[in-house]
Amino acid sequence: MTIPAVSGYFFGSAIIVIILIMFACLLRAIRGPEIADRIVAVNMLGTLTIMVICILSLWQNESYLLDVALIYAMISFLAVVVLTRVYLGVHREHLMNRKNREYFAEYADGDAASVAADAAAAVSGTDNAENASAAAPAGKGGDV
Repeated sequence: MTIPAVSGYFFGSAIIVIILIMFACLLRAIRGPEIADRIVAVNMLGTLTIMVICILSLWQNESYLLDVALIYAMISFLAVVVLTRVYLGVHREHLMNRKNREYFAEYADGDAASVAADAAAAVSGTDNAENASAAAPAGKGGDV
């Protein structure tokens, strides 16, 4: 066997192995238990695609495929950055919703007067409405 034939088998087998790994990453991207797993899988799919393009460039002896690989790398990077930003926004919104549910769950059993008193205390900066009226010194100044 000649060297070009051996290199052809090597490149072909490398591409087949990478494609099998890409299918595994695709499964992780679809079935990932967390969104972070999906983002990492999409990033790895992009990296493996770049590897396939580079191997094809060597195999076919076409240098323009390296330019295609560089452009694909930039697009893949931007896609992962956008996915991460979207994920962080959704995660922050989820945390705020959970905090709001916990806050309103405290007052689910209470009456509206205690909710109003606590809201007034929060606005005035004291613990509750009774402490706000008790904090004013007696005999000094008039009622406002």
